[in-house]
Amino acid sequence: MAAMTAQPAQAPENTALPGELLDLEKFAATPLVRDPFDFLIVPGFVKAAVRDAVSRDFPAIAKPGSFPHATLSYGPVFRHLVEEMQGPRFRAAVEAKFGLDLSGRPTVLTVRGMTAARDGSIHTDSKTKIITVLVYFNEGWEDTGGRLRLLRSGTDLEDYVAEVEPGYGTLLIFRRSDNSWHGHKPYVGQRRTIQMNWVVDEAVKQREEARHGFSAKLKTLFGLGR
Repeated sequence: MAAMTAQPAQAPENTALPGELLDLEKFAATPLVRDPFDFLIVPGFVKAAVRDAVSRDFPAIAKPGSFPHATLSYGPVFRHLVEEMQGPRFRAAVEAKFGLDLSGRPTVLTVRGMTAARDGSIHTDSKTKIITVLVYFNEGWEDTGGRLRLLRSGTDLEDYVAEVEPGYGTLLIFRRSDNSWHGHKPYVGQRRTIQMNWVVDEAVKQREEARHGFSAKLKTLFGLGR
């Protein structure tokens, strides 16, 4: 079970962390797709050389739901990954790709370890989100469920333009809009994901983190999400 009150693990003084974990060159070289909304998919966005280290340091989460990363216990390489995702170089790459200015826009970062049968319903994300980032950390995905589909409408899961296998290091990023429909077929089991959003302001960030934190406490205290 995830440790919901533990602080993120810190690297010992003599522990050498790897260099850059994100392949921003591959990100920059991947064309932006604009139909039916702005998105791109980048397999191998997290470098293969750190696969074992990231897997080792990934938070142990035994319940469905999204958990604020600050409430979880994890190792130094995962911490390094989170810092890169929230850092200025990735933000600048996203700004260049989508043609927008994210200055002053905070991020909300949550982690999933498990998916429940109820997850995956079609939605667009809330209007308070500007950009949604999903990075997957799963090995050898063979199930037909749990593959996120980018849809042409909010009514038909089979009418999709792209399907994302949640394999190790794969990135999906899209601009939230009124037609950024997405969802997936049901899947129950381990499905490791980082979700990060740039949101409109600090009030939204605080509200989202409080909401996810409260939900995490309920799951821990009462064993919800089984």
